[in-house]
Amino acid sequence: MHIIPSPVRLQRRSFLALLAALPLAAPAVARAQMDPGRATAFIQATGDQLVAIINNASLSPAQKRERVGAILRQAVDMEGTGRFILGRWWRAASPAEQQEYLRLFEETLTRNLAGRFGEFQGVRFSLGRSQQRTEDDALVTTIVERPGTAPLNLDWRVADVGGQPRIVDLVAEGTSLRLTQRSEYSAVVQRGGNQVSALLTAMRGQLQQMQAQQR
Repeated sequence: MHIIPSPVRLQRRSFLALLAALPLAAPAVARAQMDPGRATAFIQATGDQLVAIINNASLSPAQKRERVGAILRQAVDMEGTGRFILGRWWRAASPAEQQEYLRLFEETLTRNLAGRFGEFQGVRFSLGRSQQRTEDDALVTTIVERPGTAPLNLDWRVADVGGQPRIVDLVAEGTSLRLTQRSEYSAVVQRGGNQVSALLTAMRGQLQQMQAQQR
């Protein structure tokens, strides 16, 4: 069962398919105002780190997965993301289920993305415009280029979470990926009789598949 959907028109941008696996959300905590300049510097630094790993031919796939995973855990608000994605089902879950869900969410997310990074080479990453989106977050546009493909524009929402900038959404081709993922997770729960345990079972199965493929 695939519980992490890809965006529309996957054939157009393989790098977009990678980023579409990133379900991002606004954390359920109070935020300070995010300055666009600070958000831009954060995305620049994060993008530079990721691209350096992607284009490093001396690293093994396992080394790339490990390093990318470490960056993602720092760049994304994992707890806020997971809670938003689960939506109304968070309150229906028991404390034990909530804890297990967040653990599986982070592990599945990082493995899914890190495992795909080894597929790309020759990536270039540059900044576009940045602007204040709301009082809480700023929007930073990036331009991703790969040999033989047209440039891809990706908009990153960045907010202050616990005093640090964190990615809270990614908009690809006009689609908010956090909302897409939320809908998919909810569908899995509903198909399982409105039980969060059904989603946990699906996530465990997906994680096992990833682990087997990445050995």
